[in-house]
Amino acid sequence: MSARTAAQRLTGILVAAGLSLAFVLPSGVARADAGFRNWIASFRSTAMQSGVSGAIYDRAFRGISDVDPEVLEKARYQPEFKAEAWDYFDNRVHEDSIANGRAMARKWKPWLDRIEQRFGVDRYVLLAIWSMESNYGEILKRDDVMRNVVRSLATLGYADKKRAKFARTQLIAALKILQSGDIDESHLSGSWAGAMGHTQFIPTSYQAYAVDMDGNGKRDIWNSVPDALATAANLLRKNGWQAGKTWGYEVKLPEGRKFPSGSMSVAKWQALGLTRVSGKAFPHSSDRAELKLPGGRSGPAFLVIKNFSVIKRYNNADKYAFAVGLLADEIAGYGGLVNDWSRPFTKLTFVEKQELQQRLSDHGYYTGKFDGKIGEGSKAAIMSFQAQAGLTQDGHPSMEVLKWLRKK
Repeated sequence: MSARTAAQRLTGILVAAGLSLAFVLPSGVARADAGFRNWIASFRSTAMQSGVSGAIYDRAFRGISDVDPEVLEKARYQPEFKAEAWDYFDNRVHEDSIANGRAMARKWKPWLDRIEQRFGVDRYVLLAIWSMESNYGEILKRDDVMRNVVRSLATLGYADKKRAKFARTQLIAALKILQSGDIDESHLSGSWAGAMGHTQFIPTSYQAYAVDMDGNGKRDIWNSVPDALATAANLLRKNGWQAGKTWGYEVKLPEGRKFPSGSMSVAKWQALGLTRVSGKAFPHSSDRAELKLPGGRSGPAFLVIKNFSVIKRYNNADKYAFAVGLLADEIAGYGGLVNDWSRPFTKLTFVEKQELQQRLSDHGYYTGKFDGKIGEGSKAAIMSFQAQAGLTQDGHPSMEVLKWLRKK
């Protein structure tokens, strides 16, 4: 059932009950249709002043007459559970994402060879970004995730005060993408916030970095994997990627020592007693590096160099850059962490997490996908089971919980 059909059915039920839709739907949605249509009509002149033709504007908004309530719901949604370091990384760097990355490395090797030669960006970093952004393109196949970018951005531009300026800027950029002919309006899909294609570029970033790698005359990050990966490589290169260098090193800290914050040469860090956990030498002792402990002192420690900050130009979060770097290293076969994240439970494998979700579903606690990713739905289901079983309600995907479920 479409969001509009569901809303119409809900409206009928409420009217029959003598209730107003405004009492149950997000603020603004009840009165959105007329107001939204007026906004679309008035924004037309703004778009045209920015270089969008009237014909393109009218074509892009054909059939769009109401806001997307799911976009507003996602915009308001705040995660209930805090993502600890191990939680974030376990959901992104695991057996499945590594195996799929290696399969994609083989499948797309000829194109990765060309992209790496042209842009100087490590192929495994590009594969890790592809995994992080769209699960190697699998998300693009999901109707429950992908949305009409024009409608999504117009919805935010009209109804979300916090994101209105951003959304309107991105909407004009999206209309210019349509005007360029790289994609047509029926295929201009993206996330609820307008991130598009295999490598999830917002429209303004697409304008700045999009590449026609396969040479068909279109910069198509939705359907062309070479274009999408080359576009990601172009972003990294233009933001200072250092070819032939890594993003950072897992290191061992001397016991009982305090360390300065900030950046200094790898040689100076070595002088303070830091060594690589692998026992290998640092290849470039003159590189400037910063010490980071994403999981605290009890977790793994890293010296990160220039390319780490370049990855953050894709997503300005340390956890994101670490996940990309660690997954890239695993796909490349360099090995995983020596010092694992400190977890308050026994970790499950990816397959065991799928089994956990399956068993929670079998007992009526869980209604989501058996995808091995422990998000808010899975955690809530675990907590419900723990409450029923008289266990501590921590929501952790632990071997202890799985063993209890296996007994039921």
